Amino acid sequence: MAGGATAARGPGGPPGRKVPDLTTGPIGRTLILFALPVLATNILQSLNGSANAIWVSHVLGEAALTATSNANQIMFLMLGAVFGLSMASNIMIGHAMGARDMTAAKKVIGTSTAFFIVVSLSVGLLGALLTPHILTWMGTPEEAKRDAVAYLRVIFSAMPFMYFFSYVMMAQRGTGDSRTPFYFSLLAVGMDVVLNPLLITGYGPFPKLGIAGSAYATLVSQTITLVAMIVHLYRKGSILVLRPGEFHLLLPDLSIIRGLVLKGLPMGFQMMVTSLAAVTMMSLVNRHGVHTSAAYGAASQLWTYVQMPAMALGAAVSSMAAQNVGAGKMDRVEQVARSGVLYALVFTGLPVVAIYFADPWVLQAFLPGTSPSLPIAVHINSIVLWGFIPFGLAFIFSGVVRATGAVWPPLLAMIIALWGVRVPLANILEPYLGANAIWISFPIGSFTTLLLAWAYYVWGGWRTSRMLPTTPPVTDEPDTGFGQPMIEEAEVLAEAAERAEPSRSSPSAPNRPGS
Repeated sequence: MAGGATAARGPGGPPGRKVPDLTTGPIGRTLILFALPVLATNILQSLNGSANAIWVSHVLGEAALTATSNANQIMFLMLGAVFGLSMASNIMIGHAMGARDMTAAKKVIGTSTAFFIVVSLSVGLLGALLTPHILTWMGTPEEAKRDAVAYLRVIFSAMPFMYFFSYVMMAQRGTGDSRTPFYFSLLAVGMDVVLNPLLITGYGPFPKLGIAGSAYATLVSQTITLVAMIVHLYRKGSILVLRPGEFHLLLPDLSIIRGLVLKGLPMGFQMMVTSLAAVTMMSLVNRHGVHTSAAYGAASQLWTYVQMPAMALGAAVSSMAAQNVGAGKMDRVEQVARSGVLYALVFTGLPVVAIYFADPWVLQAFLPGTSPSLPIAVHINSIVLWGFIPFGLAFIFSGVVRATGAVWPPLLAMIIALWGVRVPLANILEPYLGANAIWISFPIGSFTTLLLAWAYYVWGGWRTSRMLPTTPPVTDEPDTGFGQPMIEEAEVLAEAAERAEPSRSSPSAPNRPGS
């Protein structure tokens, strides 16, 4: 239906938007064009966290920075708890989009939406109730604990909105759209950065909330942005929204729930394993006093930026590979992996080198120049930073194999690297090397992760795994001439409707499951 795309309409809605087709066109260019908005989104979110850390540190002191560092580790752990579910939804949607099976895509969207609402509300409520016990278990320094409780309780209240915002962004990437999530992340971060100092210091008509003000800024900005993004998707007629006549799709489809759980939980566990290891390492760091904890918190702010290019590329290769798996183009999937590895090597190595040269000056954004924590942070980076290069390459290999539904091997690799190598090594060597044992364990664990991820990519059985039963389309859409072919969402919906009517179906078009 190439000629009638603009006239086609989705059921009960306006004409669909065009979104990138990740199954055709130059791989390197397509990967970069998709990854750049993801990277920009990650940068925005990290700048937001850094801005918050700067305000907290300079206005409220190092104890407050330690409090937010401890609380943020818990926040990332909780976000990891549902990351896998959103990633599973992303991959399922990508498979359906690659196969042009919009019936399956809509079913995944409906079930995932209902599932996320229940999970996000449950985690937020339980977390708020258990906040003091969680921080006690972490060994949070007493001088920072009161602030950490005040901060973390508000963060848990914001988590339902943060979870759902993250889910909607991942779903959009599954359709091939990474730009819209960036625009709304820009809105969220802008509001958060503006509200942070106002609510911390009580400027003008705003209440003076101290460290809790930083968390309230996140709550307000995430809530407003989530509502705005949903309104935008409805106005644009996105495939992701449900309209009258489609709300029955919110009733859980057990086969999709099964896929979300069986495939999503291992990916979520991987994030949780990583976050839990980070929490454990934070507990080890806390043994060495508030100055070392503050130094670790400041250094870890920079680590976030170093990891961002590989994380963005990992997300991009997963979305791109998922659509190509759905389209039956496994040769293209392996080309995506090769391009991703090359880009990750370059774009992770560059910030590592830059920080090695500018470390003392960059760290002064988070720590005063006279702080006793500053030389400790410089020393930490001198040992830890290079290890993010192999870790970045592992992101690519794991992202590709997960896109087919092979989710357990990356989880096992991460468990071995973190809990079989990094954490035990830090504990065993700490009596002899002190805090240096913690720093040394980071690059050793990262190299182990890369070795295991690469071995499974080369010799594992991921190429035959599938997350969603779809039939690849028999034809490809033409290239737009810009290296980024486009799919008209409404066109694909109309094609699916035609295939459902035998009298109008093309004889050569295969039947889709659920059509």
